[in-house]
Amino acid sequence: MLDEYLARIRAHRTNIHRYRRLLKSNLSDAERQFIEKRLTEEQTALEFLSAETFPLAFSLRKGADMPAN
Repeated sequence: MLDEYLARIRAHRTNIHRYRRLLKSNLSDAERQFIEKRLTEEQTALEFLSAETFPLAFSLRKGADMPAN
């Protein structure tokens, strides 16, 4: 099951890299808008899948105080 999740994560990352590369090229306004939308969708899917696959990720909230020792 983990292999399937990792393969899906890899696919989203590959798509994100491809869309970023496309945005650096000459595109019409309609093409750019479409690619930007797809990039946002891929990033959202990657974030969701990563959180689902690795639920115990630790992060500091912005502005949160560090606990005193």
